[in-house]
Amino acid sequence: MGTFSKIKGIFKKDEEGMELDEDLGEEYVELTHADNKRSKARVTVRPFIVEDFTDIKPILDSLREGVTIALVNIRPLKEKDIIELKRAVSKLKKTCDAINGDIAGFGEDWVVVTPSFAQIFRTGQTEDIRETSSASEKMQAQE
Repeated sequence: MGTFSKIKGIFKKDEEGMELDEDLGEEYVELTHADNKRSKARVTVRPFIVEDFTDIKPILDSLREGVTIALVNIRPLKEKDIIELKRAVSKLKKTCDAINGDIAGFGEDWVVVTPSFAQIFRTGQTEDIRETSSASEKMQAQE
C-alpha cells in the first residue's frame, strides 16, 4: 500500500464517521516538560567561588561540557594563598586553551572563562590573562 493510498484511506474513514485520532494516536510521540526545558537551556552563566585549589575541578568539568560560561570569584584564594591562586589560574588558562575558549580578569577579584563559542569583549576594565606570573605579580603589587 503506497503512501498516497494510506492518506486516502485515512480521509475516507473520516468521511465515514470514524475519528482520525484513533488511527493516528500511535504515530505521535508526546514531549514531556523536562524535554522542553532541556532544549531551552543552551548556555549557562554560572558563578563559582574558589577558596581552595580543589574548587577548580567543577569549573573545569563544566567548561569541558561546552555550555557554561564561568564567572570565577578568586578573592578567597587570593587572600589565603597566592601560590595556590597561581596554580588555579594556570589550570584554568590551560583548560581554556585546550577547548579554544577565552579567559579574562575583570576587577581585582573576578575571572571570566568561556567555551569556544563565546568571546570576551575587552575594555580597560578587563585584562588578558596571558601569563599567570604577570597576573599574580599585579595582584601582589596591589596588596
